[in-house]
Amino acid sequence: MSHRTEKPRVACIIGTRPDAIKSAPVIQRLNELKDFVEPITLSTGQHREMLDQVLKTFDITPDDDLGLMRHGQTLGEMSGRALEGLDKAFEKYKPDYVMAQGDTTTTFIASLAAFYRRIPFGHIEAGLRTGDIQNPFPEEFNRVASALITKHHYAPTSVSAANLAREGYTENVFVTGNTGIDAVLQVADRFEQSWFPEHKGRFILVTTHRRENWGEPQKHIALALKEIADKYPDVLIVVAMHKN
Repeated sequence: MSHRTEKPRVACIIGTRPDAIKSAPVIQRLNELKDFVEPITLSTGQHREMLDQVLKTFDITPDDDLGLMRHGQTLGEMSGRALEGLDKAFEKYKPDYVMAQGDTTTTFIASLAAFYRRIPFGHIEAGLRTGDIQNPFPEEFNRVASALITKHHYAPTSVSAANLAREGYTENVFVTGNTGIDAVLQVADRFEQSWFPEHKGRFILVTTHRRENWGEPQKHIALALKEIADKYPDVLIVVAMHKN
């Protein structure tokens, strides 16, 4: 059994590329506060190469990697393996507090595993809502379900806090700003932008990988981008690719 200090042990759970990007500033700050807390980082490995890329960028090394990624696995398979893996990790590391970011399967399962172990859960980027449980799928469900068992809601904006208030969550709601913006500013400060250095005009960065964009919606997005490119010659469109 590991030696416990009197400092509270705070576990940050990550699994996907957005988890890592938006959790990085929180993990870094917790590491700066080691006189007061004992931070640990646990990775489910829901994304593999994409996650490792981000961890390297932010100089984060997980204390444990559950390695749950399997090619072609269903949401049910991922959820079941993540719940079992995180439950065992919580038994091993015995965190006093668990934090996770956003609306991924890793985050929802982290909140559920913490609930089963009666560990307080802090939700980073709480309160995002579309009002349609099917869209985005399964992220909207993950957001709503995680809120039910969240001890502290870290809302990025006042709009997110208002969403939570409409659902009855008015205590322990903190408007923190968006940690994703903190991550972007940090990377912009550390790395010179090397994409198309000869381009002096405007950029549009496009991400279209989510399930609700697959198929016909993807065609409409492409046609809209083509229209923008034809109308505004100074605009360069950069499409960030995704494994799916």
